[in-house]
Amino acid sequence: MRDQLSETFRAEHGRVLARLVTLLGDLDVAEEALADAYATAMQRWPVEGVPANPAAWLITVARNRGVDRIRRETALARKLTLTRRDTSSCRQVVADGGDGDPFDDQLRLFFTCCHPALSVAVQVALTLRCLAGLSTPEIARLLLVSDTTVAQRIVRAKRKIRDAAIPFRVLRPSELPERLPPVLTVLYLLFTEGYVATSGPRHTRDDLSAEAIRLTRQLHRLLPDDAEATGLLALQLLTEARRPARLDEQGRLVVLEDQDRTRWDRELIHEGQQLLTAALAGAPAGPFAVQGAIAALHAGAPTARHTDWRQIAALYRVLGRLAPSPMVQLNHAIAVAMADGPDTGLRLLDRLRSVDALARTHLLPAARADLLRRLGRVEDAITAYDQALERVGNDIERDYLTRRRRQLLTDGAPTP
Repeated sequence: MRDQLSETFRAEHGRVLARLVTLLGDLDVAEEALADAYATAMQRWPVEGVPANPAAWLITVARNRGVDRIRRETALARKLTLTRRDTSSCRQVVADGGDGDPFDDQLRLFFTCCHPALSVAVQVALTLRCLAGLSTPEIARLLLVSDTTVAQRIVRAKRKIRDAAIPFRVLRPSELPERLPPVLTVLYLLFTEGYVATSGPRHTRDDLSAEAIRLTRQLHRLLPDDAEATGLLALQLLTEARRPARLDEQGRLVVLEDQDRTRWDRELIHEGQQLLTAALAGAPAGPFAVQGAIAALHAGAPTARHTDWRQIAALYRVLGRLAPSPMVQLNHAIAVAMADGPDTGLRLLDRLRSVDALARTHLLPAARADLLRRLGRVEDAITAYDQALERVGNDIERDYLTRRRRQLLTDGAPTP
């Protein structure tokens, strides 16, 4: 039962909380009410059974708890009036468990959380935590910062919202463009966490990826002429297309160069390519369109050997100017290694060893280990694998790194 509640939490938390914020008009009240509802579920579900629609059940219980709290707080009498009106209009939707898509509030609340009164870093952390349901460590890994930093950002955001009385309300169309970039970033990071989970036994979280694509499709329908929204959807679909080939029959990781490309989803690739063409047709390409172009080059290569790594490296240089980050530098170095040889790429990677943002991840030592292996530097490669294994959180990736390390000890370096 605890596992089922945990699964419901992971799958539905963001959408349920978004609905409650809409109903109750207050983030803190909604979070507290939802926590009460989870506690109630732990007591009642083992006795009464799991309801047919767990999300609707949680919304109903939490909404009632939230309304009770607001009623008790006379200082919030005005909110009570608004809540009565809102809950009345929404009651039938909740009772029915949905009217087709009762959770469309989520994307709208993404825009609300990305309020310009908050810094972009705070907007992104708050939205990922509260509305996308990611944990603090997951957000920290995605943003390449510490858990403490993420926790502080979220606390500051809530304090700012409370002190400035920032309302959770329907936005005017004129407010959307200013808030679009952080919302796109949130959707990109949500998809990223779904594509490679930060930790745990599963390599991916398919629910998160599907949710990110669903919300990005909604956003694209809302803003069909926005090149970056189009580019992000193209990037997601072109990347998602590779999912069927990422694990073998034993559930072990298969890296890009070894994947069976006949298993890639051709319909998604075709749709992604069409969207990318539209994204690149107008204004100069933005960061997501550039990343979409990189994904398209991978998707269009018939074999790993035919991948145009020089163009991919050039696109990462463009991306580095548009949206510089340690991850872009890391990926650029890998692309250079594939285009010009591992020694050239390794020199670029070694320049990143002092970058604090990469020090907490396994990605840099894992990339160095692979290039050192290709160069025949067995002892150095094993040391780098050990460093990567100390930092990796995902069990499937840990298994892959362990196998690579063991293979190096058994068979030595590969023949160039």
